[in-house]
Amino acid sequence: MKIPVNKIAIVTSGGDAPGLNACIRAVVRSSCFYGIKVCGVQRGFEGLIDGDIIDMDASSVSNIIHRGGTILKSSRSLQFKTEEGRAIAFRQLKKAKIDALVLLGGDGSFAGAAKFILENDFPVIGIPKTIDNDLFGTDFAIGYDSAINTAMQVIDKIRDTAESHNRIFFVEVMGRDAGFIALRTGIGVGAEAILVPETTTDFNHLLSVFEKGWSREKSSMIIVVAEGDEEGGAFTIATKVKQKFPQFDTRVCILGHVQRGGSPTCSDRVLASKLGIAAVEALLEGKTGVMVGEVNKEIVYTPFNKAVKHHMNVNENMLRMLEILSA
Repeated sequence: MKIPVNKIAIVTSGGDAPGLNACIRAVVRSSCFYGIKVCGVQRGFEGLIDGDIIDMDASSVSNIIHRGGTILKSSRSLQFKTEEGRAIAFRQLKKAKIDALVLLGGDGSFAGAAKFILENDFPVIGIPKTIDNDLFGTDFAIGYDSAINTAMQVIDKIRDTAESHNRIFFVEVMGRDAGFIALRTGIGVGAEAILVPETTTDFNHLLSVFEKGWSREKSSMIIVVAEGDEEGGAFTIATKVKQKFPQFDTRVCILGHVQRGGSPTCSDRVLASKLGIAAVEALLEGKTGVMVGEVNKEIVYTPFNKAVKHHMNVNENMLRMLEILSA
């Protein structure tokens, strides 16, 4: 049965990503457009359990579309992983007379939301935000485009110093379980090799890459490493390379959380705006337990359990591109 939606709450959960504020803005303003009251949950699910909920209106989200981070703050809540914690969160929502929840999160947040819906029969719509871009049901998640552009700009600068000293730089980017940042960024910066969790690291192949490069009198080499590569992060791999090939002058750079911050790109701002509006409209249509995404320029809805369990595969064509372009 379709439940009337008179008041919506927004929560940002898990790691931050560029574009969250643009999405919050879209949810708030589309709610106002449809005559729905809207409020924000501060500090993610932890704040929801504590009842840290504030009223919002169109003016609450003025001049935030360009800002990184999240004005509502975020957290990873251990309490929400328990049935007792989720029950407290439900009582806080009912106390605040909230009819539905818009959740900006990733796979962990959606897994928790799926349990919350089963236990409390409460409407929740998810919006994908993860710089790793490892959720099924959307071509791109909010934050991914900004993260790869940040990584690309930094690696371009690293290339300058690598060129000056005839060095091999191992640059580690985020991607604990997926190599999408490493793969796309590596292609974008002209990396000589890209190491990702989805493929097996071949040190003999790396040697051939180095030897081929020096034979062509290349003055620098960039190896982009996803943090979740099965051989370890950039420091571990660089150490192994140095042990095998001590003649090479190697350096390591870990980009870390710089990829999460900064002003979102135009693509992320537009995507966040689209998905924010679509989430509110999905609730008005009576949908729940789904993640709203964009596939082939069309809005689609994917059940939480499918979005979480069915991660996208690495693009084999991009790996082939790397082989051709680094020759």
